[in-house]
Amino acid sequence: MTTASIGLPLPDPELAERLASRLADVEERLRGSVANVDLLADSASRHLVDAGGKRLRPMLALLAAELGDASRPEVADAAVVVELTHLASLYHDDVMDSAPLRRGAPSAHEVWGNSVAILTGDLLFARASQVVAGLGPDAVRIQAEAFERLCLGQLHETVGPTPQDDPIQHYIQVLSDKTASLIATAGRFGAMFAGCSPEVVEIIASYGEKLGVAFQLADDVIDLTSDGHLTGKTPGTDLREQVPTMPVLLLRGRAGSPSETAEQDAALLALLDGDLTSDEALEAAVAALRLHDVVAETRAQAVAWAAAAVSELEPLPAGPVKDALVSFAESLVDRTS
Repeated sequence: MTTASIGLPLPDPELAERLASRLADVEERLRGSVANVDLLADSASRHLVDAGGKRLRPMLALLAAELGDASRPEVADAAVVVELTHLASLYHDDVMDSAPLRRGAPSAHEVWGNSVAILTGDLLFARASQVVAGLGPDAVRIQAEAFERLCLGQLHETVGPTPQDDPIQHYIQVLSDKTASLIATAGRFGAMFAGCSPEVVEIIASYGEKLGVAFQLADDVIDLTSDGHLTGKTPGTDLREQVPTMPVLLLRGRAGSPSETAEQDAALLALLDGDLTSDEALEAAVAALRLHDVVAETRAQAVAWAAAAVSELEPLPAGPVKDALVSFAESLVDRTS
Protein backbone atom coordinates (compact mmCIF):
# COMPACT_ATOMS: atom_id res chain seq x y z
CA MET A 1 0.00 0.00 0.00
CA THR A 2 1.13 3.55 -0.61
CA THR A 3 0.74 6.88 1.13
CA ALA A 4 -2.02 7.71 -1.34
CA SER A 5 -4.06 4.79 -0.03
CA ILE A 6 -4.45 6.53 3.32
CA GLY A 7 -5.10 9.92 1.76
CA LEU A 8 -2.37 11.58 3.78
CA PRO A 9 1.02 12.86 2.57
CA LEU A 10 3.57 11.32 4.93
CA PRO A 11 7.32 11.81 4.59
CA ASP A 12 8.09 8.52 6.36
CA PRO A 13 7.32 5.56 4.04
CA GLU A 14 7.52 2.98 6.85
CA LEU A 15 4.94 4.87 8.90
CA ALA A 16 2.73 5.25 5.85
CA GLU A 17 2.94 1.51 5.21
CA ARG A 18 2.01 0.62 8.78
CA LEU A 19 -0.92 3.01 8.83
CA ALA A 20 -2.22 1.78 5.49
CA SER A 21 -2.09 -1.82 6.69
CA ARG A 22 -3.83 -1.04 9.97
CA LEU A 23 -6.44 1.12 8.27
CA ALA A 24 -7.23 -1.79 5.94
CA ASP A 25 -7.76 -3.96 9.04
CA VAL A 26 -10.07 -1.33 10.55
CA GLU A 27 -12.02 -1.18 7.29
CA GLU A 28 -12.54 -4.95 7.38
CA ARG A 29 -13.65 -4.80 11.01
CA LEU A 30 -15.97 -1.91 10.21
CA ARG A 31 -17.71 -3.86 7.48
CA GLY A 32 -18.08 -6.79 9.82
CA SER A 33 -19.55 -4.55 12.49
CA VAL A 34 -22.38 -3.31 10.27
CA ALA A 35 -23.32 -6.74 8.90
CA ASN A 36 -26.77 -7.96 9.88
CA VAL A 37 -28.75 -11.13 9.23
CA ASP A 38 -31.81 -8.98 8.54
CA LEU A 39 -31.59 -8.10 4.84
CA LEU A 40 -33.08 -4.60 5.12
CA ALA A 41 -30.94 -3.71 8.13
CA ASP A 42 -27.87 -5.13 6.42
CA SER A 43 -28.43 -3.20 3.20
CA ALA A 44 -29.24 0.09 4.93
CA SER A 45 -26.35 -0.24 7.40
CA ARG A 46 -23.83 -0.94 4.65
CA HIS A 47 -25.06 1.97 2.53
CA LEU A 48 -22.65 4.63 3.79
CA VAL A 49 -19.83 2.20 4.55
CA ASP A 50 -19.87 1.05 0.94
CA ALA A 51 -19.96 4.67 -0.25
CA GLY A 52 -16.47 5.12 1.22
CA GLY A 53 -15.31 8.27 2.93
CA LYS A 54 -12.21 9.90 4.36
CA ARG A 55 -12.04 7.69 7.47
CA LEU A 56 -10.22 10.56 9.14
CA ARG A 57 -11.39 9.60 12.64
CA PRO A 58 -10.00 6.05 12.56
CA MET A 59 -6.95 7.44 10.77
CA LEU A 60 -6.32 9.85 13.65
CA ALA A 61 -6.82 7.06 16.18
CA LEU A 62 -4.24 4.90 14.41
CA LEU A 63 -1.82 7.79 14.02
CA ALA A 64 -2.11 8.81 17.68
CA ALA A 65 -1.50 5.19 18.66
CA GLU A 66 1.91 5.38 16.99
CA LEU A 67 2.98 7.43 20.01
CA GLY A 68 2.70 4.19 22.01
CA ASP A 69 2.14 0.53 21.15
CA ALA A 70 -0.06 0.77 18.04
CA SER A 71 -0.16 -3.00 17.65
CA ARG A 72 -2.53 -3.49 20.57
CA PRO A 73 -5.85 -4.94 19.31
CA GLU A 74 -7.85 -2.44 21.36
CA VAL A 75 -6.59 0.35 19.10
CA ALA A 76 -8.34 -1.08 16.04
CA ASP A 77 -11.55 -1.64 18.01
CA ALA A 78 -11.45 1.97 19.23
CA ALA A 79 -10.99 3.16 15.64
CA VAL A 80 -14.08 1.17 14.62
CA VAL A 81 -16.09 2.71 17.48
CA VAL A 82 -15.46 6.31 16.42
CA GLU A 83 -16.19 5.61 12.76
CA LEU A 84 -19.41 3.73 13.56
CA THR A 85 -20.51 6.65 15.72
CA HIS A 86 -19.69 9.10 12.94
CA LEU A 87 -21.53 7.05 10.32
CA ALA A 88 -24.58 6.77 12.57
CA SER A 89 -24.67 10.54 12.99
CA LEU A 90 -24.59 11.02 9.20
CA TYR A 91 -27.82 9.05 8.76
CA HIS A 92 -29.53 11.42 11.19
CA ASP A 93 -27.85 14.57 9.82
CA ASP A 94 -28.97 13.86 6.28
CA VAL A 95 -32.58 13.49 7.39
CA MET A 96 -32.47 16.75 9.34
CA ASP A 97 -30.71 18.61 6.51
CA SER A 98 -32.76 16.99 3.71
CA ALA A 99 -29.45 16.24 1.97
CA PRO A 100 -30.05 14.33 -1.28
CA LEU A 101 -26.48 13.06 -1.62
CA ARG A 102 -23.81 11.72 0.69
CA ARG A 103 -20.40 10.63 -0.60
CA GLY A 104 -21.66 10.69 -4.16
CA ALA A 105 -24.53 8.29 -3.48
CA PRO A 106 -28.19 8.98 -2.70
CA SER A 107 -28.66 9.57 1.02
CA ALA A 108 -30.28 6.73 2.93
CA HIS A 109 -33.50 8.67 3.44
CA GLU A 110 -33.74 9.16 -0.33
CA VAL A 111 -33.57 5.37 -0.79
CA TRP A 112 -35.60 4.04 2.14
CA GLY A 113 -37.35 7.08 3.64
CA ASN A 114 -36.76 9.07 6.81
CA SER A 115 -37.90 6.45 9.31
CA VAL A 116 -35.60 3.72 8.00
CA ALA A 117 -32.68 6.16 7.82
CA ILE A 118 -33.17 7.28 11.43
CA LEU A 119 -33.55 3.71 12.68
CA THR A 120 -30.44 2.66 10.75
CA GLY A 121 -28.51 5.43 12.47
CA ASP A 122 -29.81 4.14 15.81
CA LEU A 123 -28.73 0.64 14.84
CA LEU A 124 -25.19 1.80 14.13
CA PHE A 125 -25.06 3.65 17.44
CA ALA A 126 -26.05 0.36 19.08
CA ARG A 127 -23.28 -1.48 17.23
CA ALA A 128 -20.77 1.16 18.35
CA SER A 129 -21.95 0.62 21.93
CA GLN A 130 -21.39 -3.12 21.62
CA VAL A 131 -17.83 -2.63 20.44
CA VAL A 132 -16.95 0.03 23.01
CA ALA A 133 -18.33 -2.14 25.82
CA GLY A 134 -15.47 -4.54 25.14
CA LEU A 135 -12.97 -1.74 25.76
CA GLY A 136 -13.96 -1.19 29.37
CA PRO A 137 -15.91 1.29 31.51
CA ASP A 138 -13.59 4.25 30.87
CA ALA A 139 -14.07 3.89 27.14
CA VAL A 140 -17.85 3.62 27.58
CA ARG A 141 -17.87 6.82 29.63
CA ILE A 142 -15.70 8.71 27.12
CA GLN A 143 -17.86 7.50 24.24
CA ALA A 144 -21.05 8.51 26.07
CA GLU A 145 -19.66 11.99 26.79
CA ALA A 146 -18.71 12.46 23.13
CA PHE A 147 -22.15 11.22 22.03
CA GLU A 148 -23.83 13.65 24.43
CA ARG A 149 -21.81 16.56 23.02
CA LEU A 150 -22.60 15.44 19.47
CA CYS A 151 -26.32 15.53 20.25
CA LEU A 152 -26.04 18.90 22.01
CA GLY A 153 -24.21 20.34 19.04
CA GLN A 154 -26.95 19.21 16.68
CA LEU A 155 -29.62 20.51 19.07
CA HIS A 156 -28.04 23.94 19.37
CA GLU A 157 -27.51 24.15 15.62
CA THR A 158 -31.18 23.33 15.08
CA VAL A 159 -32.50 25.83 17.63
CA GLY A 160 -29.95 28.55 16.89
CA PRO A 161 -28.49 31.22 19.18
CA THR A 162 -30.57 33.16 21.70
CA PRO A 163 -30.75 36.96 21.38
CA GLN A 164 -28.08 37.14 24.11
CA ASP A 165 -25.66 34.85 22.25
CA ASP A 166 -22.99 35.98 19.86
CA PRO A 167 -23.86 34.07 16.64
CA ILE A 168 -20.21 33.43 15.74
CA GLN A 169 -19.30 32.08 19.18
CA HIS A 170 -22.49 30.03 19.23
CA TYR A 171 -21.50 28.50 15.89
CA ILE A 172 -17.97 27.69 17.05
CA GLN A 173 -19.46 25.92 20.08
CA VAL A 174 -21.75 23.96 17.75
CA LEU A 175 -18.73 22.87 15.71
CA SER A 176 -16.83 21.95 18.87
CA ASP A 177 -19.66 19.74 20.08
CA LYS A 178 -21.02 18.36 16.82
CA THR A 179 -17.73 17.67 15.03
CA ALA A 180 -14.68 18.24 17.22
CA SER A 181 -15.89 16.10 20.13
CA LEU A 182 -15.67 12.89 18.12
CA ILE A 183 -12.38 13.81 16.42
CA ALA A 184 -10.90 14.54 19.85
CA THR A 185 -12.24 11.19 21.08
CA ALA A 186 -10.60 9.41 18.15
CA GLY A 187 -7.21 10.85 19.09
CA ARG A 188 -7.81 10.19 22.78
CA PHE A 189 -8.76 6.56 22.17
CA GLY A 190 -5.77 5.95 19.92
CA ALA A 191 -3.25 7.27 22.43
CA MET A 192 -5.04 5.77 25.42
CA PHE A 193 -5.30 2.24 24.10
CA ALA A 194 -1.72 2.35 22.83
CA GLY A 195 -0.64 2.80 26.44
CA CYS A 196 0.49 6.43 26.23
CA SER A 197 0.85 8.52 29.37
CA PRO A 198 -2.13 10.60 30.55
CA GLU A 199 -0.19 13.73 29.56
CA VAL A 200 0.20 12.54 25.97
CA VAL A 201 -3.44 11.46 25.83
CA GLU A 202 -4.56 14.95 26.86
CA ILE A 203 -2.23 16.58 24.32
CA ILE A 204 -3.72 14.54 21.51
CA ALA A 205 -7.28 15.16 22.70
CA SER A 206 -6.68 18.93 22.77
CA TYR A 207 -5.13 18.71 19.32
CA GLY A 208 -8.17 16.82 18.04
CA GLU A 209 -10.60 19.30 19.57
CA LYS A 210 -9.07 22.26 17.74
CA LEU A 211 -8.56 20.23 14.59
CA GLY A 212 -12.25 19.35 14.52
CA VAL A 213 -13.24 23.02 14.40
CA ALA A 214 -10.68 23.64 11.63
CA PHE A 215 -12.04 20.69 9.67
CA GLN A 216 -15.62 21.91 9.79
CA LEU A 217 -14.70 25.49 8.90
CA ALA A 218 -12.81 24.11 5.91
CA ASP A 219 -15.95 22.17 5.00
CA ASP A 220 -17.93 25.43 5.00
CA VAL A 221 -15.55 26.72 2.34
CA ILE A 222 -15.50 23.49 0.36
CA ASP A 223 -19.30 23.42 0.24
CA LEU A 224 -19.21 26.66 -1.72
CA THR A 225 -16.04 26.36 -3.79
CA SER A 226 -15.73 22.73 -4.85
CA ASP A 227 -17.38 20.65 -7.51
CA GLY A 228 -20.19 18.49 -6.15
CA HIS A 229 -18.76 15.55 -8.09
CA LEU A 230 -15.61 15.80 -5.95
CA THR A 231 -17.32 16.25 -2.59
CA GLY A 232 -20.09 13.74 -3.21
CA LYS A 233 -22.59 16.27 -1.84
CA THR A 234 -24.85 18.83 -3.46
CA PRO A 235 -23.16 22.24 -3.09
CA GLY A 236 -25.15 24.72 -1.03
CA THR A 237 -27.45 22.22 0.72
CA ASP A 238 -26.95 24.13 3.97
CA LEU A 239 -28.02 27.35 2.24
CA ARG A 240 -31.19 25.72 0.99
CA GLU A 241 -32.08 24.35 4.43
CA GLN A 242 -31.10 27.61 6.18
CA VAL A 243 -28.42 25.78 8.17
CA PRO A 244 -25.92 28.41 9.38
CA THR A 245 -22.33 28.29 8.14
CA MET A 246 -19.46 30.64 8.90
CA PRO A 247 -19.51 32.55 5.57
CA VAL A 248 -23.20 33.35 5.99
CA LEU A 249 -22.78 34.31 9.64
CA LEU A 250 -19.92 36.64 8.75
CA LEU A 251 -22.05 38.17 6.02
CA ARG A 252 -24.96 38.69 8.42
CA GLY A 253 -22.58 40.29 10.89
CA ARG A 254 -21.84 42.97 8.31
CA ALA A 255 -25.51 43.72 7.74
CA GLY A 256 -26.36 47.27 8.65
CA SER A 257 -22.73 48.28 9.06
CA PRO A 258 -21.68 51.25 6.94
CA SER A 259 -19.22 50.10 4.31
CA GLU A 260 -18.47 50.40 0.63
CA THR A 261 -20.05 47.01 0.02
CA ALA A 262 -23.14 47.46 2.23
CA GLU A 263 -25.54 47.58 -0.69
CA GLN A 264 -24.04 44.48 -2.34
CA ASP A 265 -24.00 42.65 1.01
CA ALA A 266 -27.67 43.42 1.58
CA ALA A 267 -28.55 42.21 -1.92
CA LEU A 268 -26.64 38.97 -1.38
CA LEU A 269 -28.37 38.37 1.96
CA ALA A 270 -31.73 38.92 0.29
CA LEU A 271 -30.77 36.30 -2.30
CA LEU A 272 -29.69 33.82 0.40
CA ASP A 273 -32.88 34.40 2.38
CA GLY A 274 -35.06 33.93 -0.68
CA ASP A 275 -36.59 30.80 -2.15
CA LEU A 276 -33.76 28.37 -2.94
CA THR A 277 -35.87 25.30 -3.61
CA SER A 278 -35.04 25.24 -7.31
CA ASP A 279 -31.61 24.04 -8.41
CA GLU A 280 -31.18 27.17 -10.51
CA ALA A 281 -31.81 29.49 -7.55
CA LEU A 282 -29.46 27.49 -5.33
CA GLU A 283 -26.69 27.53 -7.95
CA ALA A 284 -27.05 31.29 -8.31
CA ALA A 285 -26.82 31.78 -4.54
CA VAL A 286 -23.75 29.55 -4.24
CA ALA A 287 -22.05 31.31 -7.17
CA ALA A 288 -22.67 34.73 -5.65
CA LEU A 289 -21.53 33.79 -2.15
CA ARG A 290 -18.34 32.07 -3.29
CA LEU A 291 -17.17 35.36 -4.79
CA HIS A 292 -17.52 37.23 -1.50
CA ASP A 293 -14.52 37.77 0.76
CA VAL A 294 -16.30 36.11 3.71
CA VAL A 295 -15.26 32.81 2.11
CA ALA A 296 -11.58 33.77 2.28
CA GLU A 297 -12.12 34.95 5.85
CA THR A 298 -13.61 31.57 6.76
CA ARG A 299 -10.66 29.78 5.22
CA ALA A 300 -8.29 31.99 7.23
CA GLN A 301 -10.15 30.96 10.39
CA ALA A 302 -9.77 27.28 9.44
CA VAL A 303 -6.03 27.74 8.96
CA ALA A 304 -5.77 29.51 12.31
CA TRP A 305 -7.58 26.72 14.14
CA ALA A 306 -5.35 24.12 12.45
CA ALA A 307 -2.28 26.09 13.54
CA ALA A 308 -3.64 26.17 17.09
CA ALA A 309 -4.09 22.40 16.93
CA VAL A 310 -0.49 21.95 15.80
CA SER A 311 0.71 24.17 18.66
CA GLU A 312 -0.79 21.66 21.10
CA LEU A 313 1.76 19.12 19.85
CA GLU A 314 4.75 21.20 21.00
CA PRO A 315 5.52 19.03 24.08
CA LEU A 316 5.74 15.85 21.99
CA PRO A 317 9.20 14.63 20.95
CA ALA A 318 10.30 15.38 17.40
CA GLY A 319 9.99 12.49 14.97
CA PRO A 320 7.95 11.00 12.15
CA VAL A 321 4.76 10.62 14.21
CA LYS A 322 4.75 14.27 15.27
CA ASP A 323 5.52 15.28 11.69
CA ALA A 324 2.61 13.15 10.51
CA LEU A 325 0.24 14.78 12.98
CA VAL A 326 1.29 18.18 11.65
CA SER A 327 0.74 16.98 8.05
CA PHE A 328 -2.63 15.57 9.07
CA ALA A 329 -3.76 18.98 10.36
CA GLU A 330 -2.51 20.80 7.28
CA SER A 331 -4.13 18.32 4.91
CA LEU A 332 -7.54 18.76 6.51
CA VAL A 333 -7.64 22.47 5.71
CA ASP A 334 -5.87 22.25 2.35
CA ARG A 335 -8.22 19.62 0.88
CA THR A 336 -10.75 20.30 -1.87
CA SER A 337 -13.31 17.64 -0.94
